[in-house]
Amino acid sequence: MTTAEVDARKDTIRRQVWNLLDQQGVVAGDGSAHGRIPNFVGAEVAADRLAALPEWEAASVIKAVPDKAQLPARARALRAGKVVYMAAPKLAPPQPFYLLDPAGLTVPAEEAASSRMAPSVARNVGLDELRPVDLIVCGSVAVSRDGVRLGKGAGYSDIEVALLAQAGLIGPATTIVTTVHPLQVIEGDIPETSHDFSVDVIVTTDEVITCAPPRRPGGLDWDDLSADQIAAMPILQSLQNNR
Repeated sequence: MTTAEVDARKDTIRRQVWNLLDQQGVVAGDGSAHGRIPNFVGAEVAADRLAALPEWEAASVIKAVPDKAQLPARARALRAGKVVYMAAPKLAPPQPFYLLDPAGLTVPAEEAASSRMAPSVARNVGLDELRPVDLIVCGSVAVSRDGVRLGKGAGYSDIEVALLAQAGLIGPATTIVTTVHPLQVIEGDIPETSHDFSVDVIVTTDEVITCAPPRRPGGLDWDDLSADQIAAMPILQSLQNNR
C-alpha cells in the first residue's frame, strides 16, 4: 500500500472503533470517543490486571501517556512507589516530560497523576535527566492481537518512543503495554509504517494478550518528521541542531 492508502486504512479503523465504542456505551463520562484516546469504562479494572503482571512488579521507572484511560495505571504506579514520567501536551516545552516522583508528592497519587494537576506538582525534565525506562504504558484507539496499535493520529506517542530509543533510555528489555477496552482489540490486520512501534502486551478488562516479538524504532526518522512538527517541538530542534 502507498502511504496515502495506509493513512486512509488507519483512519477507517479509527472511525469504526470510535463508532463502536459510542454505540455500545462504553465511553466513560458524557463525551464521545471520537478524536481521542478513549476513556473506556473499566479502565480501573484494566489497571488492576496490569498491576498483577510480573513486568509491572519488576518496573521501578514507568513512562506513561497523559490520557484519562491510563490515569488509574499512573496512580497505581505512584502508590506503588514507582517513578512516572509523563509527556507534556504536544511535547511543547523545552523539557517535555513531567517527573512524578512518589517520594516528593504533596497531593494524593490520583491527583498527582492527573494531566491537569501534574504541571503543578511535577518538575519538567528533558531527556538528559530521565532514568532508563522499565515499562511504557501507552494509550490506543485500536490494537491488533499481534501488537500493532493506532493512536488518534497525531503521532506524539511514536515520537516519544523514538526519542527514548534514540537516547538509549529504552531497549529490548523495556516492556511496552497498552490498556484498552476489549472492543478496541482488532481481529484483523492494522497497517504499519516505519515509524510505528508495536506493543508487547495488551491489557483489557477481560484478558492479557502477549504479542509478537517487539517492533520499535531505533531512534528518530528525520525524513518522516515534517518541518511543522520540528518547529513545534523544541526538543526536536535541539536534537536536529546537534546532528
